[in-house]
Amino acid sequence: MKVKAIRVHKIGGPEVLTWEEVEIGEPSEGEIRIKNKAIGVNYVDIYYRTGLHQEPLPFVPGKEAVGVVSAVGPGVIGIEVGDVVGYADTPMGTYTEEQIIPATLAIPIPPSVDYINAASALLKGMTTYVLVKQAFKIQAGHTVLVHAAAGGVGSLLCQWANALGATVIGTVSTHEKAIQAAEDGCHHVIIYTEEDFVARVAEITSGKGVHVVYDAVGKDTFKGSMECLMQRGCMISYGQCSGRPDPVPVSDLASKSLILGRPGMRHYTATRDELLHAAGEVFAGVAAGVLRVRVNHVYPLHEAARAHADLEARRTSGSVVLLPARS
Repeated sequence: MKVKAIRVHKIGGPEVLTWEEVEIGEPSEGEIRIKNKAIGVNYVDIYYRTGLHQEPLPFVPGKEAVGVVSAVGPGVIGIEVGDVVGYADTPMGTYTEEQIIPATLAIPIPPSVDYINAASALLKGMTTYVLVKQAFKIQAGHTVLVHAAAGGVGSLLCQWANALGATVIGTVSTHEKAIQAAEDGCHHVIIYTEEDFVARVAEITSGKGVHVVYDAVGKDTFKGSMECLMQRGCMISYGQCSGRPDPVPVSDLASKSLILGRPGMRHYTATRDELLHAAGEVFAGVAAGVLRVRVNHVYPLHEAARAHADLEARRTSGSVVLLPARS
């Protein structure tokens, strides 16, 4: 059968995202086919489109979606046609009306969570779970610095860190985003386009620094982020929207006994049990009101190029979602 999808035939700007027909077959042993209802857009999608991360051409981008099971392959147990499931991180290729995936990667979506919110919460929520409960375990009394605090992951990071009892400092680019960050649990918001965030963090913490920095910006903030850490602090780099950070000699960590990490969600959700546990933590947070998913931008799937352009230009906040026309 033929479906419509976004494909990338060459590396480049948003204009290389082309809307075209692709062929999709029947699921094989252990696979299911999903009719996508909502597709999450993440900055990592831009990394692949621009060649920062490598993928053989041509490819369908996207790493987060929720939909309805439309076909079940042989040997699949526990999943039926009509079930609502989500999938995140792997496999690549969610910018499509329908996709085939291994059944072991399908995550059941609670009935209380709609398609759009689920597609906004899965990858970003499980990434946040890894950041606050695995890569660095936030405890009450910690002080944390969150860059891009109004972004999709940043918004959830601020909320979850606040709920765990941390003092949250967030950086944003505009006054509008500062309001959102404060609503999401930031005790202190720094507009980095107007203030030196290193100096402000020193002022806020009385020179002590923070226990952990969560940095998705990369090159533009990395060095300053390291300066913001207290002794035995932890630098968590999980993105690089401004470019790859400059290399850091290991000896540079010694002056304050710092720890540097670059966690990836897939390494913390490698087994079926780990995947379902991480998703369960996210949906429990949503149900308890600890996590509020901000779906601030919704585009038709065929306008993925416009969504990418807006995301790269920092015209977005919260989550960005694509909707297939056939949903």
